[in-house]
Amino acid sequence: MPGLRRSQKLELDGPAGKLEALLEAPQDTEVVGCAVVCHPHPLHGGTMQNKVAHTVARSFIRQGFIALRFNFRGVNESDGEFDEGRGELEDVFAAMDWLSDNYPDLPLWNAGFSFGAAMAVRAAAARRPAGLISIAPAISRFTKYLSSQPECPWLILQGDQDELVAVDQTIAWVNELDPGPELQILEGAEHFFHGKLTLLREAVEAFIARHT
Repeated sequence: MPGLRRSQKLELDGPAGKLEALLEAPQDTEVVGCAVVCHPHPLHGGTMQNKVAHTVARSFIRQGFIALRFNFRGVNESDGEFDEGRGELEDVFAAMDWLSDNYPDLPLWNAGFSFGAAMAVRAAAARRPAGLISIAPAISRFTKYLSSQPECPWLILQGDQDELVAVDQTIAWVNELDPGPELQILEGAEHFFHGKLTLLREAVEAFIARHT
């Protein structure tokens, strides 16, 4: 296992060039896993510094995980340009591969917010990580690509006031799956979880703790 600092910037080798990334590790606690955390839509201001993506990463770190966030192609210092989810899925695979190569003995989880959640779900269906957390997933961006659901513990978190992802659509889709993911609806939360980030963190941490 490489020497770990609490936070270090990285450049990952992505399929379109370098991917700007940030690796964060827990301090003074046993490392029990690692996780890729994917940010929201690149064309709508989404970056790895998004507050929801940051909250999810911190949740993993508090549970003893190494958390890797990265900027999708074309975002800030990452090479390439937006590719309608096709190339972005390959970016997720590159981040997963980096963690698997550097921490082969640790279970690997996927997580993401909004567009990033959709990419994390699609990657999980292909690669079978140890766990999956989807925050306000953009349902329309992944359901048509799934021939089978991810075979791992899976949490979907969404606010009941989400103005971008219809909560009724999410509930209806989850109800069609067997066994399906665990779905938690946070009362009073909208898409970006303003004023609800503590509730979000607590829900994510509880799920990780139950499945670690």
